[in-house]
Amino acid sequence: MSPAPADDTLEILYRDTHLVAVHKPAGLLVHRSDIDRHETRFAVQLLRDQIGQHVWPAHRLDRGTSGVLLFALDARTAAQLGRQFEAQTVGKRYLAVVRGYPPETGLIDHPLSRRHDAKHWRDPRAEAAAPQPARTRYRCLATIELPIAVDRYPTSRYALVELEPETGRRHQIRRHLKHIAHPIIGDATYGKGRHNRMFAQSFGCTRLLLACTRLSFAHPLGGHPLTIEAPPAADFLALMARFGWTVPAEG
Repeated sequence: MSPAPADDTLEILYRDTHLVAVHKPAGLLVHRSDIDRHETRFAVQLLRDQIGQHVWPAHRLDRGTSGVLLFALDARTAAQLGRQFEAQTVGKRYLAVVRGYPPETGLIDHPLSRRHDAKHWRDPRAEAAAPQPARTRYRCLATIELPIAVDRYPTSRYALVELEPETGRRHQIRRHLKHIAHPIIGDATYGKGRHNRMFAQSFGCTRLLLACTRLSFAHPLGGHPLTIEAPPAADFLALMARFGWTVPAEG
């Protein structure tokens, strides 16, 4: 995985008296976690120090995922945003590079079992609970066939995919793409090691190729619609340019 950039300044995408959104780089944890007990830099801490006030993360992005990360600036706003995420009324858009050629469009409707942090105790009886409903819509935007043998074929195929999760299960996009046999490149948990290594060796790309490019929700104060957008990070864009892919128009 690519380490988080050494620069402690986060790019601010939006800010008002109640909200602030930043572009989280790949490799940066949102908050302290047992994922890496030795890590000393977190988005919550960096943003707090940068703007000089306490912040509440409204949602989470995996460490390897880059893109739009939303924070509340007070506890009341945090609770209101939390209710929107819980009610699944927040629109989310992601871009990912995956192995193979997925269908042009599709809906992955595949329930997912709960995933827990290792540090959290859980009742063994909860393991028998039924998987939670999970749905992700996707659209294949571009494809490429590289003259590089990875598996048993002389060439390898990859695609740029737009994803809109309708639910918010942990690792949902990554797990859903694995489920349809099109895992995300750079995913050490749900992906394919041979393809991940090829991207590292051939393109110097060691990050998870997943980016949150848009959040749409009702502003907690007044209820007016608000959309926050960000293009993929520079390293993601550089790979897209190398493949002749362009960022799709928002709409």
